[in-house]
Amino acid sequence: MLRLLARGLSNGEIARELVLGEATVKTHVARVFQKLDLHDRAQAVVLAYETGLATPGEAA
Repeated sequence: MLRLLARGLSNGEIARELVLGEATVKTHVARVFQKLDLHDRAQAVVLAYETGLATPGEAA
């Protein structure tokens, strides 16, 4: 989930890629934020890059 967030995908795009409902994706995103003590997608992107989970130039 964090890798997809780091690629800049919206909840709808993540849902289509993972074949899930948007409400399910929204729940997963909220739980990722909670577990990692993140406040928004920007912080999620920074964390993904800092930990090496995402790298510049990955396909969007």
